[in-house]
Amino acid sequence: MAPVSSGSLSISRATAEDWELVRSWAAEEGWNPGHSDARAFFAQDPRGFFLGRIDGEPVSAVSVVTYDDAYAFLGFYLVRPELRGLGHGVATWRAALAHAGDRSVGLDGVPAQQDNYRRSGFSTAYRTARYVGEVPATDGPAAGVVAARGVDPAAVAAYDSACHHADRPRFLAAWLATPGHRALVRVVDGRVTGYGVVRPAQDEARVGPLFADTPDDAAALLDALAAEARDFGSARIAVDMPESNPAAARLAEERGLRPTFETARMYTGPVRPVPHERVYGVTTLELG
Repeated sequence: MAPVSSGSLSISRATAEDWELVRSWAAEEGWNPGHSDARAFFAQDPRGFFLGRIDGEPVSAVSVVTYDDAYAFLGFYLVRPELRGLGHGVATWRAALAHAGDRSVGLDGVPAQQDNYRRSGFSTAYRTARYVGEVPATDGPAAGVVAARGVDPAAVAAYDSACHHADRPRFLAAWLATPGHRALVRVVDGRVTGYGVVRPAQDEARVGPLFADTPDDAAALLDALAAEARDFGSARIAVDMPESNPAAARLAEERGLRPTFETARMYTGPVRPVPHERVYGVTTLELG
């Protein structure tokens, strides 16, 4: 991509090494990024990450990650606080959004930006709340909860595809294998009935995705994922639960988790439908 300029701003694609700085910006905003997320993010679409620079110094960021010919997801819309209101964010946004082409684009928007997103053609589909807290310990994992490495990868990928707006084998392979990530699957009568991942993050351990056939499957996985988080030193977890599945909030409240902040899932156009009753926790707010 040739650099795009807006005044003294130069916009170009970012590398995974560049994105470590953006991860630190996200931490400053209280977004609680995972320590090793960039590996899987860039595995999906290494050309989907953009930085705006002034005199060579990064000042703005946006990612627009493509999944297939129909769907992309926008995240990491960030500008250094001291340089906001000068048009750098908008310029970076426009350059990055062009990467999506004619795909429908999704995002999870904070309340302060939702009106801006609507003016850019995004419509709200539902809201998501981040639930945070310490899940009480259990005597051990429920029956059927096993490490993902012991399950046929094709079965896990098929389950993931059924719960996401696009197939994402590259992302999933990296997400399950990233150092520090703990992935668990529930298998009942030889069939996958849910799976989830927990990973170390800036503050609380992050759970995502949490996909499950039933509330019992989701509860079994959430309890086991919380135990995995305690094993790597995090007593508290955070999971982004969509209001489109009311059973998710009920599960969170039963486990003593409390809502902290909310976002809105928004799209520019039609997306492949998913069974919302199986989505108890979104994968990430940055890549959907």
